[in-house]
Amino acid sequence: MFKLAAMVYIIVGSMLAGSFVVAALTVDRMDAASISIAALIGALIALPVSWVIAGKLNKAIRSA
Repeated sequence: MFKLAAMVYIIVGSMLAGSFVVAALTVDRMDAASISIAALIGALIALPVSWVIAGKLNKAIRSA
């Protein structure tokens, strides 16, 4: 399941990091530190999210 979670993380991590950067820019946080922190938080939040999604995908694949 680790390989599946890693593949899901590639998609979810970039999506969440990008969304958090856009949110930071929307609230007028234009400095490099705020943008970097927003991207890091998005990437960290994506770890458990991708693990849960991979688990659900694995369960759906195995039951079929």
